[in-house]
Amino acid sequence: MPKMIFVNLPVKDLAAATRFYKAIGCEQNMQFSNEQAAMMVWSDTISFMLLTHDYFATFTSKRIADAQQTCQVLLCLSRDSREDVDAITEAAAAAGGKADVRAPIDMGFMYNRAFQDPDGHVFEPVWMDMAAAQATA
Repeated sequence: MPKMIFVNLPVKDLAAATRFYKAIGCEQNMQFSNEQAAMMVWSDTISFMLLTHDYFATFTSKRIADAQQTCQVLLCLSRDSREDVDAITEAAAAAGGKADVRAPIDMGFMYNRAFQDPDGHVFEPVWMDMAAAQATA
């Protein structure tokens, strides 16, 4: 079995969150989706588990952070080109998220923007020319 990651995210409105993640390119896995959770597949090895707050709370005794007010993690998503970085950021904004929650970063060999989903979780799509990056090391 390949190493995989399942990023569990608390969401206030499961239907709206599901629509948002579809808009940025995820596919819903109905086998692991119900009225409390939606499994949104990003790639063969990465999935976002969208969990209602009540359901998310069954997995932790800690208070659920309000991602609109605090930031615990930044989720970086690799993209194939600068245009792909721009496209997913614009799709996020059109689907109810917020684009460019910080200034874009353009280092020539690396291009990065940031957006947040409707619940405030921050994503950083990034493109990198690995050969150029290694040449700067």
